[in-house]
Amino acid sequence: MKDLLYSIVADLVDDKDAIEITQDEPNEEGVIVFHLRVAEEDMGRVIGKQGRIAKAVRTIMRSAAAKNGMDSIAVEIG
Repeated sequence: MKDLLYSIVADLVDDKDAIEITQDEPNEEGVIVFHLRVAEEDMGRVIGKQGRIAKAVRTIMRSAAAKNGMDSIAVEIG
C-alpha cells in the first residue's frame, strides 16, 4: 500500500526525494493510518483545488485496501 501511495504522489510532485510516508499500526478500530509528507512547494499539487486531488488519492487507497482484504485505511497529508 505504501508503494501505491508513493507511485501516485511521485507523479504529482517535483521533488520526489522529499516524499515521506509512514504507516501506523492498526488502531483499536482496525484503521491503518498512512502519514504523507511532501515538500512545502509541492503541497498544493497534492491537495489540489478544494482538496479534490487529496480526496481522489484517499478514494483510490481505500479501494485498493478493500480489494486487498484490508479493513480500513486513512491517509493524512501534512
